[in-house]
Amino acid sequence: MTIGKSPDRENAPSSAHPAGDAEHAADAPSIGRVLSVARIDAGLTVDQVSTSTRVRVPIVHSIEEDDFGRCGGDFYARGHIRAIARAVGVDGEELVARYDAAHGGAPAQRRPAQLLDTGPIKVTDRRRPNWTAAMVAAIVAVVALIGFNLVSGKTGGSTTGSASAPLPSGSGTGSVAPAPSPSVQPPAPAPSVAAIAAAPADKVTVKLVAEKDTSWVSALDGTGKSLFQNNIAEGQDQTFTDPKQIKLVIGNAGAVHVYVNGKDLGPAGKNGQVVHVTYTPGDPQAG
Repeated sequence: MTIGKSPDRENAPSSAHPAGDAEHAADAPSIGRVLSVARIDAGLTVDQVSTSTRVRVPIVHSIEEDDFGRCGGDFYARGHIRAIARAVGVDGEELVARYDAAHGGAPAQRRPAQLLDTGPIKVTDRRRPNWTAAMVAAIVAVVALIGFNLVSGKTGGSTTGSASAPLPSGSGTGSVAPAPSPSVQPPAPAPSVAAIAAAPADKVTVKLVAEKDTSWVSALDGTGKSLFQNNIAEGQDQTFTDPKQIKLVIGNAGAVHVYVNGKDLGPAGKNGQVVHVTYTPGDPQAG
């Protein structure tokens, strides 16, 4: 029995063409080979190609050996291929298409927009704090504060004499500089007759009242101990008592009214006069 060919097999389309296309693509020279042969045919050296394309010599060698790892990525590899192809006189777009086919296809159409969108805009310099201006402002503030303190210290007024102030020099009719005047106060009322009469008879009691002005006063008891040493401002008074004696130094005698053992002795002296007096129990007399 003779076995004939099946009509289906005879009419079936041949698959020789696709296989032939694949074999032809596999047999085609590589991208690097095409560029290398074109460069040699053009009579150019690698250095000349590098100079005209601005692609470094090691990268040109790598591309001619089909090593695209030194290009820094697909974007730069395509640019290098186009530049070298233009320099050696071959179709760069065809080589780029072959490169894309071998490396995952062509980039998306929105690739340029993505490249423009990547990376934040640097605005650090505009937002950086102005430390110079801050330093100048701080210095101005410190200088202003120091000046204000100096002016306040000058206009604040001088302090009144303290209890440790030295005794006024001289005696008798010598004068002393008037002490700074404190706030004006209403004159103190004169002591009543009953209060003066109630002074103990076995002691010396001296009351000083500043009626007209401020006066500096020093008072010592019978043992020489200091009882008072300070200013008596207008309207103020001081009372001293001791079994033996009260010794006084009054700087502005005309401003001080004296009451001794219940007796009104009037002003201690004249205005500006410095007097030294001592009083004992029972008899207000000058010491």
